[in-house]
Amino acid sequence: VHFILCFCTAEPQLKGIVTRLYCRHGFYLQMLPDGTMEGTKDESSSFLQFNLIPVGLRIVAIQSTKTGLYVAMNSDGYLYTSEHFTPECKFKECVFENYYVTYSSILYRQTQSGRAWYIGINRDGQVMKGNRVKKTKGAAHFLPKLIEVAMYREPSLHDVAEQSPPRKTPKTSSDSPVLQNGKKDLQSKTK
Repeated sequence: VHFILCFCTAEPQLKGIVTRLYCRHGFYLQMLPDGTMEGTKDESSSFLQFNLIPVGLRIVAIQSTKTGLYVAMNSDGYLYTSEHFTPECKFKECVFENYYVTYSSILYRQTQSGRAWYIGINRDGQVMKGNRVKKTKGAAHFLPKLIEVAMYREPSLHDVAEQSPPRKTPKTSSDSPVLQNGKKDLQSKTK
């Protein structure tokens, strides 16, 4: 008996979109080359484009097209950037009643109430801590502005993940400097 193994991971199999994420508070989410995430009103910024890659039913990975880094949320509710695709990079995508879209962490939520933690931008254009963002507020409401439809490989199957040695689950899942709400986390350096 002969078996033919087909390793087709090199071929893009997931249909996603390249988009800009426009927050109801009037800011686009942007990821700068150093991994800083913030809101900007500058529509001409070259750091506004993200790949929205489907990784489950209504679950997406959000990856900057410029930096290749993934948006992730840690157990403290802070957004950070991750070089590797991890479970902290998965967000549930829900269309809200007003047709805006919310993105909530798959892993983390309020322990007592069970309320989800969301990606949000406040009225000053700063990325908010996920456990401070309520789904009914404008900070959590995004309009994905489609640039193009694209095909992607499943992020968990990228070559990078295969080259990484197995690691114990650290507090944050990134080898690069951790950015929390747009600021470098100095505590992780001093430990």
